[in-house]
Amino acid sequence: MTISVGDKLPEADFLIMGPEGPTSVSLKAKTTGRKVVVFALPGAFTGPCTTSHIPSFIRTADAFAAKGVEEIICIAVNDPFVLKAWGESTGATEAGITFLGDSDASFTKALKMEFTAAPLGLIDRSNRYALVLEDGVVTAAQVDEPGVCDLSTGESLLAAL
Repeated sequence: MTISVGDKLPEADFLIMGPEGPTSVSLKAKTTGRKVVVFALPGAFTGPCTTSHIPSFIRTADAFAAKGVEEIICIAVNDPFVLKAWGESTGATEAGITFLGDSDASFTKALKMEFTAAPLGLIDRSNRYALVLEDGVVTAAQVDEPGVCDLSTGESLLAAL
């Protein structure tokens, strides 16, 4: 599936770290009747994801809020324990970014956005993309080629609005 303006994303449940442990949350519940940014990346604590991708959304969080975005959501093929630690260590949690774990890559595979870089230990990980969703419908989409972190950054998505 190529993600395009006008698309609705497939139904999906993700894991998020709640106060009492991992909790399931539906994408529909997060997006219905709301304007949100959703971006995906290969994984927590990996190179450009930590040094470029996450910081770009921390830097642009206020600018997205000024454009009516209610929540910025990061999806990664990781478990919620790792995503919680990563969010805290990068300052992204404090900046208000929500981390959703696509632990088995089922959502990523449904979008046909998976890639594998076996020499790096990355199996069925998500390609980088960034979207604006309004009431669950894609109104802006930026998709990078595997291994690139350019179009899907916070600044690039913001410029596309």
